[in-house]
Amino acid sequence: MRCPHCHCRDIGKIGANQYYCWGCFKEFNVSGDDIKVYEVAEDGSLVAVEYSPDSLELGTGTV
Repeated sequence: MRCPHCHCRDIGKIGANQYYCWGCFKEFNVSGDDIKVYEVAEDGSLVAVEYSPDSLELGTGTV
């Protein structure tokens, strides 16, 4: 799996369908074809990052 924001492979699972990218420090949720990306604020809260649906892909890392 790759980060939908930066395409990094250094992903950690933090919950059910919740992941954290160590490359760009963003959190994301995956539910079917729906992907939501969040920035982690200084106080630990999550701030949604808006993207167009066509710009996000999880990718498998295969070419």
